[in-house]
Formats: sequence, structure tokens, C-alpha cells
Amino acid sequence: MKMPGLQYQGVSNIDGPLLFVDSVRNVAFDELVEIQTPSGELRVGQVLDVSSSSAVIQVFGGTESLSKAGTRTRFLGSSLQIPVGKEMLGRVFDGLGRPKDGMPPVLSAQRRDVNGFPINPYSREYPRDFIQTGISAIDIMNTLVRGQKLPIFSGNGLPHNRIAAQIARQARLLNEDVEFAIVFAAMGVKYDVARYFIDSFEESGVLNNVSMFLSLADDPSAERLITPRAALTLAEHLAFEEDMHVLVIITDMTNYCESLREIATARGEIPSRKGYPGYLYSDLASLYERAGRLREGEGSITQMPILTMPSDDISHPVPDLTGYITEGQIVLDREMFQRGLYPPVAGLPSLSRLMKDGIGKGRTRDDHPRLASQLFAAYSKVKDIRSLASVIGEEELSPTDKLYIKFGEEFEHKVVSQGEFENRSIEHSLELGWEVLRILPRSELLRVSEEELKQHFDQAPALAGSEETQR
Repeated sequence: MKMPGLQYQGVSNIDGPLLFVDSVRNVAFDELVEIQTPSGELRVGQVLDVSSSSAVIQVFGGTESLSKAGTRTRFLGSSLQIPVGKEMLGRVFDGLGRPKDGMPPVLSAQRRDVNGFPINPYSREYPRDFIQTGISAIDIMNTLVRGQKLPIFSGNGLPHNRIAAQIARQARLLNEDVEFAIVFAAMGVKYDVARYFIDSFEESGVLNNVSMFLSLADDPSAERLITPRAALTLAEHLAFEEDMHVLVIITDMTNYCESLREIATARGEIPSRKGYPGYLYSDLASLYERAGRLREGEGSITQMPILTMPSDDISHPVPDLTGYITEGQIVLDREMFQRGLYPPVAGLPSLSRLMKDGIGKGRTRDDHPRLASQLFAAYSKVKDIRSLASVIGEEELSPTDKLYIKFGEEFEHKVVSQGEFENRSIEHSLELGWEVLRILPRSELLRVSEEELKQHFDQAPALAGSEETQR
């Protein structure tokens, strides 16, 4: 039997972030490895693949300065674990959970495997509690529910980071006086992006309730595969052992998948779509499915992963597979962004599959489901009329079609568009929806009831102000 701590001298090959070690025994998949460079520096690795007599190790600190003859490896007999506890809130860590803020390491007797533990589906509680983000385009049309997985599909240059920071600042449960703990994980982002989130959380006063895991662009790519797992491990402890409500924001999942592809290529695996490994779907699912609620316990994990679509292609493997696993998506539109609209949330391709269970009587407001349906139907017709107008000219449109064009402009500028620091209540957002519907003839509103028309359409109540004015 191999005893933990047994050291091996030399490696058979070094390829990118991978080490290949021969003549080893009783090595387990995912086992932690201590790697000593010829100069005596210690690094950490993890067993990625094993056979009868050899092991493939991914090195989190990079393979620079390593040599075949001078490198030593020690298999530690356990998987990668990180300390967990409430004291990790208000702290900044690297992708492996080590302090990055200049403060001492976390002193906690509790350590958890970064790979987590499978949750029995029978033990899950169905998500139903509405989360108010303060962003009308999300709260009305693509409602976020506690325990949901709702990704943001974006593109290079679009303001997904600003939207994620705004959600982190403003998210709260509507009918409960509790605040979210926020676990933020960044993979392969530039330093200025990481600094933006830190400054944003500091200025808004929520940093003490945030734990950040940062694997920057100049950090080894193999580290990016552990970063979201380390963040979710802390989130699971806070939610399921401390009964806290945790919002997990992960950016950028595309960088994560690029690292996965890089390592799969180095291992010589047969590529699938666009060079990604064939297990990309199951690997992503192993991250996304760590969100949810349990029947026993008050805590929850709500996930909002961010991914940038290469060339804005929503059919790219990363957004395509993500859409199959998660319960909807918020899609950012480049054309809206170029017109100066913030947040540029696309009305039609965006979707929240759990929205129907988190809104309505006793949750938001009785008229919310039918109002959202009416706004969606009207805005869908706006898109068709705009396409027609581009062919025949707007002056040739019917009077009703011209009203739809006006409705589309008002909907985008009054409901969708808002300030980056404007926190709208759900009541305020719903009244804005009714306000823009009054542009259309009453006969066009077929998805709302007669009672709702009398209460909200025929009468124009004064709009309640947003909770926080734009700075």
C-alpha cells in the first residue's frame, strides 16, 4: 500500500499545466499532490487521470521552472479541501481558497471537499420565493426565484459586470427581512474587472457580506477549474449548515470552459464540438446543479453564472449547453446597448422558467403574471412591426401599428432602461408596465382580465418612487 506522504523523484513528461508520473501505485482520481520544484518551491496539484501504473497531475501553480529529473511529487491521499466558515465573508481569496487580501489564513476546524457532495433530488425543495433585484427588466419579465440557476448570456464589451454588481448590491427577498450573503467567483478576468467588483461592493457597504474568489487572467489556467468549485463549497456551507441565503455569481464561464478545453487537449482526448471535450455538459452540470434549496433547513443557493458568447453566438457550445442545464437565461442585446440603453436586456430571447412559480398572488402582485404576458406579447408584435416598417416605411403603417412603435420606444426607455444605481421596487416596476400599456388601445390588451383593466389601466395611480435614486 502507498502511504500518504510517499515522495516520487522525477516525472516522465511535462505538457502545459500537466505532469505525467510513472510507476506509481494506489493513486486515486482527484487526489491532492504536493509538487516540489528543483529549487525547493512547493506547489499544489491534483490527479486528473490514473491508470494501472501512471498518473496525470494538473498543476495549479503552473509548470514553469519544473524539470523532468528534478521535480518531486508527493501524493497526499486526500482530495482538495478548503476551510469554510462565516469568517470568510468580507475576505478575498485566490482560486484555491488561499488569502489574497493580505490577511491571515482562515482559522476554521471545518474543511470541505471542493467537489461537494451530491444532493438527493428527493431532498430538494421546489424554488418558489421571489427575489427582487431592483431591475425592472428582470423582476417583471424574467423573475429570479430563490434557489434558481439563472445565467446571464453576454458578449465582449457588454455591461454584464455592471449588471451583476447591481444585482449583488440590491437583491433581497420581498417578504422576509433577510439579506443575501454573496459568494463571488471570477475566472480568467483582468485585474481591473476584479478591482471594479471590489470597489463596487466597498462603496455600497456590502463587502462585509461578500466572499470573493479571484483567479485572474495571469494566474495558471488550471486554477480556473477549481475556482467555482471552491466558491460553491463555501456557499454550500453557508446555506445548508448556517441556514443563510446565498447568491453565487460566477464570471466568466467561457474562460472556465476554455481552460477545460486546454487541459483536455494536453491529455490527448478526442475533441467534440469546437474542440471542447465530450464531457463538457456533465462538467457544467456538476457546477450548476449545486444550486437549490433543501426540504430540511432554511438556507438556499441561488446561482447567476455569467458567460460571454464568442461572436455573440447563442448557439456556441457553452451557452447552448448551459441553457439545457439552467432554468432560463438573461440575454444582453448589443444593438440596445449601442442605442444607450442600460441594462440592455433583450426582451424576447430572455427567459425564466421558474418565473410562473415565484410571482402572482401572495408573492408579488395578483396582476403580475398576466401583465408580464401582455407586455411580452405587445413587445413581440413591436419587433414584427419594426421589421415591416424597415421595408415599407413607417409612414405607411396603420394607426394601430404606429401606436405599437411608440409603445416599443416607451417600453425600452421607461421599463427596460434605468440607472445603474436605481433600485426599483416590484410595485414601481409593475406600475411602469401599466403606464406604457396605456399607449395601446384597450381592445389590444387581450391577456389581462377586465377587472385588472379597470383597476390598473383605466385609472392612472401616481407612481411610487424607486427605493434608491440614481447617483
